[in-house]
Amino acid sequence: MIWAVFAAFWCFSVAGGVVALQRYKSTPAAAPIPPSLWPAQSRLARSPDRPTLVLVAHPRCPCTRATLRELGVLMSRVQGAVSAHVVLVKPAGVPSDWEKGELWQAAHAVPGVTVTVDEGGKEARLFQAATSGQVVLFDAAGKEIFAGGITGGRGHEGDNPGRSRVLSLIAKGTAELASSPVFGCELDDPKYLPKGAVALGKPGAEGKAP
Repeated sequence: MIWAVFAAFWCFSVAGGVVALQRYKSTPAAAPIPPSLWPAQSRLARSPDRPTLVLVAHPRCPCTRATLRELGVLMSRVQGAVSAHVVLVKPAGVPSDWEKGELWQAAHAVPGVTVTVDEGGKEARLFQAATSGQVVLFDAAGKEIFAGGITGGRGHEGDNPGRSRVLSLIAKGTAELASSPVFGCELDDPKYLPKGAVALGKPGAEGKAP
């Protein structure tokens, strides 16, 4: 009888854990509110003759592996029709090579993108990013035309609305929606910050473009 009760309790606990994990994977971050125009203070290069995509990433976020793979698929399909940046956020106070891990290598492996280490999170604040995996797409005139994620869930790879919308905007200039949920870790998540690191602060601290 005791073993039966124990087995039932164990099964219930496992089932509860699976449900909680699935809920976590399918729960998006807060909707991004990026600048409506390209931030004039940004040091990233914006292309004047094609759209420019900016993906802000946390170098230690496991969910972002899928985002970078989806970016690779996207870049292979647009064939140079977009200028793309991957911004790896590096808080102040971390070791010199803190950002150079698996995701740093994965970002450099994506064809056609420029990888930038964002010291102190300045670019992340300019682009109003709070979550790893946030993508902002600007048209050739510097107007924001998409903000959101390009995965269908945390760590999920495969066709999804965000990637499809970005592809459509690049190829056709239109999409049924100009946003999609972002699935990733908070850029300021304390569990990824070593002792002595400085928190990034709230997005928008650097101000928006006029």
